[in-house]
Amino acid sequence: MGYGFLKPARVVVSLIFFLLITFAFIDFTNTLSGKFIQAILYLQFVPSFIYFLELAGIATAGFFIILLLTLLFGRIYCSSICPLGTLQDIIIWTSGKIRRRKRFKKQKDFRWLKYSILIGVAGFLIFGYITPLLLLDPYSNYGRMAANLFRPVYLLINNFGAYGLEAVDVYTLYRVEPGVTHWMSVSFSLFIFLVVFILSIRFGRLFCNTLCPVGTLLGVVSRFSWFRISLDKSMCTSCGACSNVCKAGCIDVKSREVDFTRCVACFNCLSSCPSNGVLYSFKREKEPEVKIKFDADRRSLLAGSLVAAASLATLPLSAQQRRHRRKGGGPRQIDREFPVSPPGSASHEEFITACTACHLCVSACPSHVIKPSLLEYGLEGFMQPRMDYMASYCNFDCIICAEVCPTGALTPLTVEEKHVLQLGKVKFVKQNCIVHTEGTDCGACSEHCPTKAVYMVPYKKRFSFPRLILIFVWVAVPVNMPVRQILNQSMLRVILFILKQKSL
Repeated sequence: MGYGFLKPARVVVSLIFFLLITFAFIDFTNTLSGKFIQAILYLQFVPSFIYFLELAGIATAGFFIILLLTLLFGRIYCSSICPLGTLQDIIIWTSGKIRRRKRFKKQKDFRWLKYSILIGVAGFLIFGYITPLLLLDPYSNYGRMAANLFRPVYLLINNFGAYGLEAVDVYTLYRVEPGVTHWMSVSFSLFIFLVVFILSIRFGRLFCNTLCPVGTLLGVVSRFSWFRISLDKSMCTSCGACSNVCKAGCIDVKSREVDFTRCVACFNCLSSCPSNGVLYSFKREKEPEVKIKFDADRRSLLAGSLVAAASLATLPLSAQQRRHRRKGGGPRQIDREFPVSPPGSASHEEFITACTACHLCVSACPSHVIKPSLLEYGLEGFMQPRMDYMASYCNFDCIICAEVCPTGALTPLTVEEKHVLQLGKVKFVKQNCIVHTEGTDCGACSEHCPTKAVYMVPYKKRFSFPRLILIFVWVAVPVNMPVRQILNQSMLRVILFILKQKSL
């Protein structure tokens, strides 16, 4: 049976997932509906698993399908569905084209490191801390790259195109403000991208087989896969052609063995063998069980790291972190005990234990009021989204963020439910209001409040006699009229101005 169709089919499927997920993050026109985005992200392992922990059901069982596919065919998720895996394949393919010829070789399996990461992440999840998984989840890391690195480039290209078309009176494209994100989120995304980029060029899929907890878990499951790649010892000539194209570095041509736990099911080896010695079949020889040994020092080091990290995650916010100044400086500081989470979050605690900080809601928000946090939630909520009302405002009829969330951290809302949803408690600081600080009338908050929860009350302010004289001179002198008419109109203006001030 020929295997030539497997690699092209895998490439097509991976590109479809990759392009759709990328477009969901960089699109600023909300072309894709929330339900369509949810369907695209249904098979993303970590978001589906987190959602299942919050609400068990068929709608949250995408990770079960991934586990089933892995039991049948191996790590299909790593090769075809994971966007970070496809990004690594694109980097490897581009590097091979530039360098003309790219050869891989058998790599060392860092068992202690990858299983320590997996056990550590699982231990944190048991105690309710999602931060380690947030930092290592392949989908969330790619989402942050797309939102913080790829999206600004996409918007820049769009704005240049709009500027060029405007010169010839074509307005198909329009300019878009990128929206300012947090520098820490951009820096972390750039750091992960550079790590993935360097490892991909030099070592292929080493990131997936060492640092990614999802890849490690699926590698354990793939040990029991029904279909797997193996070398036919009667046909294999140990030429090394299959090992040269193996991005996972899991083929040992000397012993003619394949470490299928590290195989990412790219199927490059199937079409590279000149003697048809690489098989992808159901029947296979029973492999010896690989035992993972941990010495006492390593176990104590891992346990100590877990305890230390758990204690750091529970540190309360300092007063300096909780304080936010009014833009332009203000006469009084505003103390906030907690940040405001996006609409659809049931509670502060449930939100930070379910959000993986993929930043899809940050990209989808049309008013750019949702921003990545730094330490506003504490260490356990690093880079999770928050509402930054100093930057913008939340649209009264907008429910996009709740529609696109793949983990259930934001539950879907109807527009009617959003209208009566309280996102946070408002605290009026009179010392920062311009009616008090500048002695002028305003009322903008009452005019813009869609629920009319804000209303104006009389505010009295005394005016000195010299000020009244200055007001009289100011309104009287510029008028080029007879003296009697000047006095009449000026006095009328002064009276109306005083009445207006008293009404405040």
